[in-house]
Amino acid sequence: MSTDTAASTRAPEPPGRPATRRGVRASLARAWLALAVYATVRAAGIGCVAVEAWRTGKHPRTQLGHYWDSLWYVGIAQHGYGTSRPSVTHPGLTFSDLAFFPLYPALIRAVTSVVPLSAVTAGLLIAWVTAGLAAWGIHAVGELLYGRRVALMLVVLWGLLPHAVVESMGYTESLLTALAAWSLYALLTRRWLWAGALALCAGATRPNGIAVAAAVCACAAAEVWRRRGRTSWQVWAGAALSPLGWLGYTGWVGVRRGTWRGYLDVQGRWGTSLDLGASGFRSARGLIMGGGSLPHYMSLIVIGASLVSLVWLALRPPPLPLVVYTLVLVFIALTGSHYFASKPRFLLPAFPLLFPAALAMARARPRTAVLVGGALAGLSCLYGAYLLTMADSPA
Repeated sequence: MSTDTAASTRAPEPPGRPATRRGVRASLARAWLALAVYATVRAAGIGCVAVEAWRTGKHPRTQLGHYWDSLWYVGIAQHGYGTSRPSVTHPGLTFSDLAFFPLYPALIRAVTSVVPLSAVTAGLLIAWVTAGLAAWGIHAVGELLYGRRVALMLVVLWGLLPHAVVESMGYTESLLTALAAWSLYALLTRRWLWAGALALCAGATRPNGIAVAAAVCACAAAEVWRRRGRTSWQVWAGAALSPLGWLGYTGWVGVRRGTWRGYLDVQGRWGTSLDLGASGFRSARGLIMGGGSLPHYMSLIVIGASLVSLVWLALRPPPLPLVVYTLVLVFIALTGSHYFASKPRFLLPAFPLLFPAALAMARARPRTAVLVGGALAGLSCLYGAYLLTMADSPA
């Protein structure tokens, strides 16, 4: 096996000096092909959504930037928190915008305050920029561990997932993945303060952003253990910073609602709780035994593939931060109740699950890789258009 595709399970030694502007340019120069391919496949996906939206009498910008959860983010950016609505589809439930973490709507408000854009357009702009930053961060992590060829395949696969259209929507998955990828890269290169600060931001982006803080804290604990407590203050500071975004927002919700269970109660009113996968198992069993919609069957396929990949990672584990991050994300996604069709979206930031497929494609013949990539591109584009124009389940 060539050194370009050989897996490494050890984090690299610390760099001799901090990243410089020259280092950033060099990283971009190495990643340009992956970013170009990623931008091409996502542009194709957006094009398919636009064509299908126009065909069905809908507006592409609305479907991408003001649909399902995007409605809530735009509302928070425009009016702040405080909106609650009874569910039309789930009698007895009351949906509150407190379920949505603040960083993304804060960025939308910041952009609209300095640039003459609507909140919807600003949200899409942020999503597209952060998707590019996420692809770059994924490439940086993949290159560091497995070489440039695998890193290219990793980025391409992330852009060709069945639910990759979410990366181009006014959602928070792209922002979270960008923050997570660069925080993990900072951990692998022993930049503790950067890792902690990015984890803080990830925790203010989505509930499952706590996975990044878990990775930072686990690595800090391992470092303290390895050095028997004689560690740099930066290790402690990075670990202390990492959970503050998540703790800060959930704590604020608790104060606002007058109970330490404030955020859990909000999630409960959305029908979401920790049931250790019982509802997901029932949904999967129902799909296998009976009938269901296409999004539910696609979710079953994605979850199955993710579990297979998780077994591979257990046999050939990457460095500790990637293991912790991936395990926490998968646990949160699969043990939460209800919203079975949305679970592949919750798994989108778990890009280390793509390592086995990326390694296989990097070793394959170019013709095979192109054929597989083409098939995945067709599936991703068509399914993304279906999700945003015809599906009756939220992405």
